[in-house]
Amino acid sequence: MNKSSLLPRSFTHVMAKAVVPAALLLAGCGGSDNDAPAAGNTSPPPAASAPAANPPSGDTRLHDSLVFTLDPASLPFGPLAGTTAETDRWSGVLNGSGYRIEVPRNWNGHLVMYAHGYEGTDPGLKVSDIPIRRYLIENGYAWAASSFSKNGYDAQAGIEDTNALALAFTTIAAQNNRPLAAPRNMYIVGASMGGHVAAAAVERETMATARNKVAYNGAVAMCGVVGDTELFNYATAYQLAAQYIAGQPATSYPVADFDSKEEDIKKELWVLYPSILTDKGRQLRSAFVNLTGGPRPIAEDSFRLKPLQEGVWRRFNNDGTLDGVLNRNVVDTRSFVYQLDDDPAQSVAEQAMNANILRVTPAPDANPPRAVGLRWVPKVNGQFDVPVVTLHGLGDLFVPFSMEQIYKRRAQANGSDQWLVQRAIRAPGHCDFTVAEQVEAFQAMATWHQTGVKPAGDDVLTPAVVANPAYGCTFTRNNAGQDDSTAIDVSRRLMPSCP
Repeated sequence: MNKSSLLPRSFTHVMAKAVVPAALLLAGCGGSDNDAPAAGNTSPPPAASAPAANPPSGDTRLHDSLVFTLDPASLPFGPLAGTTAETDRWSGVLNGSGYRIEVPRNWNGHLVMYAHGYEGTDPGLKVSDIPIRRYLIENGYAWAASSFSKNGYDAQAGIEDTNALALAFTTIAAQNNRPLAAPRNMYIVGASMGGHVAAAAVERETMATARNKVAYNGAVAMCGVVGDTELFNYATAYQLAAQYIAGQPATSYPVADFDSKEEDIKKELWVLYPSILTDKGRQLRSAFVNLTGGPRPIAEDSFRLKPLQEGVWRRFNNDGTLDGVLNRNVVDTRSFVYQLDDDPAQSVAEQAMNANILRVTPAPDANPPRAVGLRWVPKVNGQFDVPVVTLHGLGDLFVPFSMEQIYKRRAQANGSDQWLVQRAIRAPGHCDFTVAEQVEAFQAMATWHQTGVKPAGDDVLTPAVVANPAYGCTFTRNNAGQDDSTAIDVSRRLMPSCP
């Protein structure tokens, strides 16, 4: 996988397994497409910028030339072990996407759509079962999941293909000799890029512009890219910070010579990568913490875990087009305020860094509205009118906790924050939630919608609250259940316990 690629959805499991033998160790605003500052941005950006990559404009993009295939033999799935729930299970192909659907015999009339995470640019399409499958079928919920018709960071395809499957639910049921009434409620759940899909699916902009329109009654976005393109701003800002602090600042974007300098940069930052830091490495750690949501439990501990740190470095050296999903650079680092320590006041060194570090400016209209359908990267504007519950790990380097802060600010600015409940989980990696945490989040959202009783959540914006050593304890469930990997528990045992 090249440096510009995001990690596949299987990264959490790779990370968790890697932690076992490695016991010593797995965004800013300012472009036309960005409307909220990243966490920690408390002052105007320095007046510095750099030329951005600007591939040809228009509707032609690299992503459309990629070919993805589906093996129909991979679609059928059997009954879930260890349950007495009786279900009908159907699989097939819809508009180039594979799907799985499961409906309990005692169906309660609710349908839950599941959006999977990023699959890289792997040409093979796959369908993932929803992680809370047992809870759903044992409580009467039907669920359905699409492979999406394209891999890559294509949240547009994720929304359209998931919505198309939701709309085809009763037709597919009838074709399988089980006529069903239309679902009385439809919910959407997603993780990572799928969290982006789930959050964007209930946005007013999506409701107005999607080809396949579905009015979901609620959403759960887990470890989600709920700041949309702000994620890529963060990844670039972190790369530029690492280079600057290591004494090898970037002078242009994309950074053409990063590969040749990477090992030298790491040697300046770590005595033993990534567990033993140099003085410069400690500065980078402070920069990272402030770029990703500010001081909080778990963050510094995750920074020292190799599989987690590697996941971010593997995403460096991109060109701002998301591997061709866009045809212009969307990255904007102009308003990040870099910190080298825990003191929010700007030291002389920090002033110099913010004045001199390369600033990346996005191309005009890098992610504009389309004439027909959704933007290539659907927006999460914070404009929604149904219950949304989110989960986010405090140590997530890959899709950082600052995504939640951006989402909250956008929702507040648009009067939608009354519909948003966010929960912090004391987890080190990306999407390494226990099934219990996921079930509770879904229960909270569904109960909220069905009864009108708003569930509890965490304050993600108040620095003193987020920095409290007990932050994240309320909704963290470290007990591994029947469907959990024990490796998740092992990774968490390396983290500080709740006081």
